Amino acid sequence: MDAAAPELANLTDAGKRYKCSPRTIRRMIDRGDLTAYRVGPKLLRIDIREADRVFTAAADER
Repeated sequence: MDAAAPELANLTDAGKRYKCSPRTIRRMIDRGDLTAYRVGPKLLRIDIREADRVFTAAADER
């Protein structure tokens, strides 16, 4: 697998991983904090590595 290829997860799995709701993940996408990738006409995925950086930075700010 290419090192630059994103590791994608759906919003539900991401919410479980970061202990928040999928709606919180969706709001972060809407604000531009996370990049969403459309898979098919309705499904959204996020890059776990990008989300790790965002959630780590948010935890560091506290």
